[in-house]
Amino acid sequence: MAGRPGYLTLPIFSVLAAIGYVYYTAVFLAVPRWLGLSTAAGVANAAAFTALAAACLATYAVAVRRDPGRVPPGYAPDVEDAESTVHEIKRKSGDLRYCQKCCHYKPPRAHHCRVCKRCVLKMDHHCFWINNCVGHENYKIFLVFVLYAVVASFYAMILIIGSVMHSVPKDEQSGSDSSRTSIIICGVILSPLALALAMLLGWHIYLILQNKTTVEYHEGVRAMWLAEKGGDLYHHPYDLGVYDNLISVLGPNIFCWLCPVSNTVGNGLRYRTSYDIPISTPSM
Repeated sequence: MAGRPGYLTLPIFSVLAAIGYVYYTAVFLAVPRWLGLSTAAGVANAAAFTALAAACLATYAVAVRRDPGRVPPGYAPDVEDAESTVHEIKRKSGDLRYCQKCCHYKPPRAHHCRVCKRCVLKMDHHCFWINNCVGHENYKIFLVFVLYAVVASFYAMILIIGSVMHSVPKDEQSGSDSSRTSIIICGVILSPLALALAMLLGWHIYLILQNKTTVEYHEGVRAMWLAEKGGDLYHHPYDLGVYDNLISVLGPNIFCWLCPVSNTVGNGLRYRTSYDIPISTPSM
């Protein structure tokens, strides 16, 4: 049971330990050494980093616990529905997508996860670090967590670099050498982590701007190759334009885009496509 979604695993404890270690180093070692907790600048930076760390913990907890989206029992696509302009089919046979393991049809953009052992709505990937799939219901939460983690990582790096470069008075050097060593070790560990998180964030921003999931990106590479081979042009059917793509993931309220709440559009069983957008006729 320890590997099932929603259960605490070693990677989850590792993430929590990393957050706690970076927070302790930044607030209780780097800030006092550089700015001092008795100064206004020190208190302000400690409070700001504490709020950022709390946001990381909150969004991470929601990403771990939030169900990514389940296919309703007995779901079947309505091929006669005029409002549904796109029905995803199997690549070889052309039949409607059906999951043999779950024994039901797959809604558009849904895929079966071998780890979770079920189909997930708008599945992006299974994340080892949250022991959960990233899908329709928790994709925004996952993205916001990564964003907060990137900001916190670079903020901590600034505090660490500042504290290491700050010269300590001679009468305080005896007690500061050990803290300086701990700060340097944290910085060495944090540097590749911050870079990896920034690359992950950039990757998902790229996907959001095109309204793609990671699965759809890799499928799209093959579809594009096949289309070009046949002399056609491939267009991702769910690409609605930058603004509508952002709304479809982050929600219609721009003031809630960075909040740890899931306000995605739709129920995950049907998505707007570029074929739903009416073509404007030129004025005479």
